[in-house]
Amino acid sequence: MSKKLLVLSLLACGAVAEESVIQGTVQSKCIINTTTNGVYGNPNPSTLSTDPSDGGVKPVIRFDVAIADYYIARISTPTSFSTSPTLTDTVAWDGSVSVSEVSDTQMAGYDAAKVTYDATTEFDLTVAGTVWFEVSSTADYGYNLAFPGGVYRAIVQAECIAR
Repeated sequence: MSKKLLVLSLLACGAVAEESVIQGTVQSKCIINTTTNGVYGNPNPSTLSTDPSDGGVKPVIRFDVAIADYYIARISTPTSFSTSPTLTDTVAWDGSVSVSEVSDTQMAGYDAAKVTYDATTEFDLTVAGTVWFEVSSTADYGYNLAFPGGVYRAIVQAECIAR
């Protein structure tokens, strides 16, 4: 009799379910830091350039990779100004990214193996350690037009893509 009462009591209560959450935090094993902020030089009225011979400073971005073969460095050179005076004509952009320093000589092949498309360059980070990338950027304004006076700012986008 008590067994029947227990079964009837359980059926009357309905099914009971409980969810248990499992949570975790993943720390990236790839860290990006700006070592040197870039500066545009103005070698002539219609050109802004990060080339040191033009009075500029090339930005340098450092990637610290703790585990090899799990990340891709994706660096995009500017294709527009984030801040500038009003411009009435088009700006032609050119840029490039190259390895400037490495912590491990096995990284020497990164430049030869890089993939470039549009204004983006990707490097397969196959070696653990630190690699510094130097970015060149040039902006040419219109045809025979001078850049108006003011502050010009452009952004280099650097990402570490987990694969």
